[in-house]
Amino acid sequence: MATTPQRAYRAACPNCGAPVEFASAASASAVCSFCRSTLVRDGDALRRIGVSAELFDDHSPLQLGAAGKYQGAAFTLVGRLQYGYAEGTWNEWHALFDSGKSGWLSEDNGAYVIAFDAPLQAAAPAAGELVVGERRLVSGAAWSVASVTRAHLIAAQGELPRPPRLDGSEFVVVDLRNERGDVATLDYGDAAAVEWSIGRAVRLAELQMTGLREASEKTLSGRGFQCPSCGASLQLTLQSTQSIACPQCKAVIDVSQGIGGDLAHYAQDNAGHDGAQPLIALGASGRLTLDGREVQWQVVGYQERCDVPADDDEATFWREYLLFNLQEGFVFLVDSEDGWSWVKPLTGAPQVRGDVATWAGRSYRQRERYQAKVTWVLGEFYWRVQRDEVALVADYAGTGAASQRRLSSERTAGELTWSEGAVVDAQTVARAFGIAAAAAPALQRSGARVMVDGGSLKVGLIIAVVLVVLLLGFCSSSERDCGDVRATFGEASNEYQQCLRNAGSGRSFRGGSFGGFSSGGGHK
Repeated sequence: MATTPQRAYRAACPNCGAPVEFASAASASAVCSFCRSTLVRDGDALRRIGVSAELFDDHSPLQLGAAGKYQGAAFTLVGRLQYGYAEGTWNEWHALFDSGKSGWLSEDNGAYVIAFDAPLQAAAPAAGELVVGERRLVSGAAWSVASVTRAHLIAAQGELPRPPRLDGSEFVVVDLRNERGDVATLDYGDAAAVEWSIGRAVRLAELQMTGLREASEKTLSGRGFQCPSCGASLQLTLQSTQSIACPQCKAVIDVSQGIGGDLAHYAQDNAGHDGAQPLIALGASGRLTLDGREVQWQVVGYQERCDVPADDDEATFWREYLLFNLQEGFVFLVDSEDGWSWVKPLTGAPQVRGDVATWAGRSYRQRERYQAKVTWVLGEFYWRVQRDEVALVADYAGTGAASQRRLSSERTAGELTWSEGAVVDAQTVARAFGIAAAAAPALQRSGARVMVDGGSLKVGLIIAVVLVVLLLGFCSSSERDCGDVRATFGEASNEYQQCLRNAGSGRSFRGGSFGGFSSGGGHK
């Protein structure tokens, strides 16, 4: 396990006199833990350049002093930057390795990414040029643009490799991904010196972390509050919760900006479509083996989604359970009329050529392209649940030996997210969560079958997605049915032009989602 690095420098804060320590002689800045003064090294002295705001308590399990290992190298978390944007906040933790190297540990769609600063091999593209979903050559390599976000630095803590920008100004942060699973960031905070970093997804279990902040009874009680709609007492149990549905009145409450003062919320029905309730109760736990790892999963959220068909066709509904494990993060267990499946958001971006996508050595063929909406939610969510969000979905089914795998992309104007998963047997779900024999028949679905590459496979194994998103269906063959896409993405957008091409081809775009879009959890 990582050890505390040898202290290389100590001086008194010029504002309050408290001791300020640097674990690395190369670190340029620190924030005094007593008076929050932002300090920079000036020879053998410290110079005060400002004051950091207080950190928003997002109840992250990470904290200063936590230690771990990455690829055999020991590190300690010695600093923290907290950023704000329209959907909430995110953290980047300064990881100081025993070798003296600096890295960054940050969250990504409920998981984690560890990244390292790197020099740009060529001039960065202008921030205004980058469009979500396009392929761009950056620093000598091809990337897919996953998100373009306007952000500002809220606060800083601890020891940092460079002075933080705490003037409250907004700047663009661009998230890029590739088919190797890499995630990269262009930070335009200083337009004259754009910062570039490259990293990969990690699991907390892989990092062998020690010193994580435990959720004590005191911590949990500090996150209790009253429902702004009905006054019922609510309790947040996940560190990363951004939205919660009141179990009494079913109002959906946004807690992404904290739980003090007036809370934004909206009302919803007391039950799902046709009075449906979850087959698996919120809070239930079960052991499932996903991609070769058997762990205990807890149901923390539930959402019902449907497509919105054209003309007089009936909408198709499906249900998604948000599962959580402390070391593995979040996955979705999806129940559609055609069967069950699971999905996890990807850090990278598959390579797409025509209607074929390639990821992790597996080939997928596009089946459907459509829109749909979320109709009902329960529980807690690590993204900011919003009403009437719109996204465009493309579903892919695995070919050959990967016929049981599923892949999906979901796109909004500001973000593109990929997710991947597989079919799961209904009886496996029943055994894992102890569903009684009387209720077990409801787990069975009589799905239709389609032919893909000459092979027969189940369809509709709707794999879930995060952000409560509204998707409206691509179901007819006229320009009129692309009106919602045009309103969302613009008449000149690739999404709108693709919709027109699909409508003219006579293809049917109805169904659920094989994967998920996540908002608010992306690595920025």
